[in-house]
This record gives sequence, C-alpha cells and structure tokens, in this order.
Amino acid sequence: MKTLLTAVAALALAPLGALAAPVDDAMNKAGCMACHNKDKKLVGPAFKDIAAKYKGQDVMATLTAKVRKGGAGVWGPIPMAPNPPEKIGDADLKAAIELILKS
Repeated sequence: MKTLLTAVAALALAPLGALAAPVDDAMNKAGCMACHNKDKKLVGPAFKDIAAKYKGQDVMATLTAKVRKGGAGVWGPIPMAPNPPEKIGDADLKAAIELILKS
C-alpha cells in the first residue's frame, strides 16, 4: 500500500512534460516534429495554434481522420502527408492529439 501511495504521489507531483515523454517519443518517431512545434509554426502549424483553433470542440475523430488521410488548405498551401497506423499507432495518435489539444 505504501508503494502504491508513493507512486500516486510521484505522478501527481510530476511535471506534465515528464508525463508527456512517451507521447513525444511517438511523435518524434512518426515524424510529426519535423513539421510541427509546440510554440511556433514550422512547415505546419504550432500545437498551441491547433489547440486554440479547436478549443472547446469535440474534434478527436476529425483530427484523427485528418492525420490519417493528410490534407491541405486549412493551415496554408503546404499539404500534410498521410500518417497510417504503421507510422503512428492508434493509441499513440490519440494520446498525441490529446496532448496537442492541451497545448
């Protein structure tokens, strides 16, 4: 019981960045970070801009489809390539979108 309480306390006190590390790793491996950044536009929009655009909306299905199929025109003329499950798994994609929407 003491071990469980210690683990729960450690998670509660851990910085958000430390908890996001596995998601960051998945996003790096999938190539997301080659075009996106948390705070500034690179090739694609900044995560904070994505979060602001979709604030308060239920867009998990919409953004999942957009990442899977790719697209263009919403954020500018440069298209985003499709990202199939072989590139980023469903669970990692869901976690990545959740993290982005909290940016």
